[in-house]
Amino acid sequence: MKDIKKISIVVPLYNEEDNVDELYMRIKKVVEFLSLDYEIIFVDDGSTDKTIEKLEAIAAKDKRVKVVEFARNFGQTPAMMAGMDMATGDVIITMDGDLQNDPDDIPRLLEKIEEGYDVVSGWRKNRKDAAISRKLPSKIANWLIGRLTGIKIHDYGCSLKAYRSSVIKRVRLYGEMHRFIPAVVSTVTSPDKIIEIPVKHHPRKYGKSKYGISRTFKVIVDLFYVWFVKKYMQKPIHFFGGIGLTLLFIGLVFFSYLMGIKIMGHSIGGRPLLIISVMFIISGLQMLTTGIISEILMRIYFESQNKKPYVIRRVINSEEE
Repeated sequence: MKDIKKISIVVPLYNEEDNVDELYMRIKKVVEFLSLDYEIIFVDDGSTDKTIEKLEAIAAKDKRVKVVEFARNFGQTPAMMAGMDMATGDVIITMDGDLQNDPDDIPRLLEKIEEGYDVVSGWRKNRKDAAISRKLPSKIANWLIGRLTGIKIHDYGCSLKAYRSSVIKRVRLYGEMHRFIPAVVSTVTSPDKIIEIPVKHHPRKYGKSKYGISRTFKVIVDLFYVWFVKKYMQKPIHFFGGIGLTLLFIGLVFFSYLMGIKIMGHSIGGRPLLIISVMFIISGLQMLTTGIISEILMRIYFESQNKKPYVIRRVINSEEE
């Protein structure tokens, strides 16, 4: 691989003590076969089991393993962001720590990066998860994301992805935005530079999934922000102005209707349903727009002060240690 000198493997972990050792050995076996310089970055997201103790033992034996320990549980997106911030490779590869992603797919991701793509997203074509609690919500979310963002891939939720470092480090992730990375990256690179390839997916061997069907609602809320940023971030007046004109038009229609009834001699003071309906519509729109503005202000707060959405307790095997 002539254009890739070093790769960084980023793995967020939360209570995965039974998976850590096997995952490390499988990743190491694959990356050593590639004959590339590499680093493996494990980010412990405030685990309450023995995950951090096992990571310490691995890092003590292998100096190419960096361990980032969070002060508490911040979530998968901050953990992924911390690993990317720490990464020094030309290509950053992310994957889950539950052994459901297969490290054997890493060379195939890198081949696509070598072909000139900036993002290579894994597609769990034969996904080994529960149909109702995992597959169905995922399909709904993927369809919604594709429709609203215009980046139509089959599996936004697959953590196994490869990114050109120079591209992914130009975006910031907050909240639970890791599942939208291809859509977010499309704001800094051409959508033609984003590709999806089928990857293996295994049933979970140890532990329990940290996600359920309730995650779908979080996806939908975050999706509205991604859609807004992609379409209106540099021209918000088109969005808010459109809402304002629509509300004004509705208000004028209702006002004209009421004036017509009044001219015909009917009383308009005893129509609470109309008032309630209008209040609900306006209040709902106000809540949505206020939420979007709050998201933007939060990002301005973090980025203007160079704050991170996570707190690191310590780092093992890093120059910043």
